[in-house]
Amino acid sequence: MVARLVVAAPASGHGKTTVATGLLAAFAARGTRVAGFKVGPDYIDPGYHALAAGRPGRNLDPVLVGQERIGPLFAHGSAGAELAVIEGVMGLYDGRVGAGDFGSTAHVAALLRAPVVLVVDASAQGRSVAALVHGFRSFGDVPLAGVILNRVGSDRHETLLRDACEEVGTPVLGALRRHSAVAAPSRHLGLVPVVERSAEAEASVAALAAVVAGGVDLDAVLAVARTAPPLQATPWSPSYPDPVTGRPVVAVAGGPAFSFGYAETVELLRGAGAEVSIVDPLRDEALPPGTRALVVGGGFPEVYADRLAANAPLRAAVAALAASGAPIAAECAGLLWLCRSLDGAPMCGVLDADAAMTDRLTLGYRDAVALTDSSVAPAGMRATGHEFHRTVVTPPSAPTPAWAWRGAEPEGWVAGAVHASYLHLHWAGHPEIPARLVAASRAFTNDR
Repeated sequence: MVARLVVAAPASGHGKTTVATGLLAAFAARGTRVAGFKVGPDYIDPGYHALAAGRPGRNLDPVLVGQERIGPLFAHGSAGAELAVIEGVMGLYDGRVGAGDFGSTAHVAALLRAPVVLVVDASAQGRSVAALVHGFRSFGDVPLAGVILNRVGSDRHETLLRDACEEVGTPVLGALRRHSAVAAPSRHLGLVPVVERSAEAEASVAALAAVVAGGVDLDAVLAVARTAPPLQATPWSPSYPDPVTGRPVVAVAGGPAFSFGYAETVELLRGAGAEVSIVDPLRDEALPPGTRALVVGGGFPEVYADRLAANAPLRAAVAALAASGAPIAAECAGLLWLCRSLDGAPMCGVLDADAAMTDRLTLGYRDAVALTDSSVAPAGMRATGHEFHRTVVTPPSAPTPAWAWRGAEPEGWVAGAVHASYLHLHWAGHPEIPARLVAASRAFTNDR
């Protein structure tokens, strides 16, 4: 059985990522085999978890994959670990809008039967912290096993906070002071991904390990995690009963410009029979030899527009691949890269459209239906995905759109074997997608 705990908070900004990453790094430094998870669709925090734990960080999102897959995905991702740390999303009970606590940290904690440690930003609080903690202990059914106080100002402040928590019978497992040395830089969509600041990120994670080890009772935290009862879940498997033969090469975009992706994506492609090869559009001037399909996920192409534009050989190779009829699946950042231009910089020109940054954030889950047969989905397929961007694409829709959802115009493009959209999907929730894509790549290989 894997010991496990959930790191939650009353709201965003209290320091969940700091504590979760620091715990993973501190336990790893002690020789404990650890695994990190993130509730919700976040792509960036799992990168810090991976750096701290030395194994892929993974997401647990009941909205995107279905609540029935949370236990199996956790069992798959924590195999071989002694301790799993699950970082929450937003406030403990904040779920999908209009759906109660479905998809919330509390929902996932209940599905995993995991104790919860509440991280509280105490920088502007004194004895009132007791009322806050008591409220979270009294509301809902998830077990609140203890508190970690963050951004504590002084020894006197810490004593006041500890006494207040003791009044309501809640153990304080640690107290962290304000530490600018462990702050990670952020920008318009959150923290800067690990892959974009590897040296600095390694230093930040090492600093977090030291801070957490110095301010948190790790033995007490481990004792809490070990109270989690056995979890009856068969590990999720990315294997398919009938994978395609021939190992067609599927290129997957990676590197700093395209760092948003779930670990299960590559696992599913391989399980469906593909040979997966990573291509970095900031570095590689050609697609991998024998490429028969291309998958381009999310990221920050707007930050690297000039460098992407400068890689004319790869842009031409992608355009030629699309023109040849090979399947291409592009999400969000991938959609922008396939456009004619991004903020005036030339992109691949696969789509007759232009993209630009705006001040408006588009964010939220989408219950979508496929409008057009494609290499990704048959017409009529239903999928729940996630939008998260500050860009617009002109024209906003195409004669053959990919998806439709309530309250919006039809969205995305299906052009030949190209499927491009703003919608992020977690393929573990829709394993028919990678199977369909790999089969299309194999058919394309045969045609060639």
